[in-house]
Amino acid sequence: MAVMAGVPRPPGPGQVPPAHLRVTNQDREHVVEHVQAAYAEGRFDKLEFDDRLERAMTARTHGDLMPIMTELYGASAVPRIRPMPAPVRPEAPTESNERLGASAAHLLTLVGFPIVGPLILLLTGGKTSPYIRRHAMEALNFQLTVLGATFLLPFTVIGIVLLPVIWVAAVVLSIAGGISALSENPFRYPMTIRLVK
Repeated sequence: MAVMAGVPRPPGPGQVPPAHLRVTNQDREHVVEHVQAAYAEGRFDKLEFDDRLERAMTARTHGDLMPIMTELYGASAVPRIRPMPAPVRPEAPTESNERLGASAAHLLTLVGFPIVGPLILLLTGGKTSPYIRRHAMEALNFQLTVLGATFLLPFTVIGIVLLPVIWVAAVVLSIAGGISALSENPFRYPMTIRLVK
């Protein structure tokens, strides 16, 4: 791969970045963790801790952070600079059965199993698939919220008017949840009390 002249390359793992390179929030937090650990070990007093903490939090370049690490570890601060971690991939289904199970957790509520359907999928498929578990918990919490509203809202005049609207919204949202589960999209029901975790 050709490298364009005059274009700096980013440092590799374990290499010290150039002093003029701008720092990220993660770089600052990394140094703050080391400062806090050193303070907890009693390596310096509160005044020194506050000074280093302020310098780390207001650092703009690696040249601002390097002296703090050097004060803590001397010349051995170089190996302590860790590479950026790989981004965490959200839980995704590995098989089409998982998508179908997650979708069923939402759609079974439409055919007369509003709480039993998601609960069965949570206790069966949810034990082996985090994807099914997440969708089944979301559907179960939503159905428990709707059930609670169905019993509590009739005690108020406005609740009697709102109840049919809530039931229609529950049907629409359950269909949307089932489609989202099939297409591997995250889905959260609005205004839901999440009792099951």
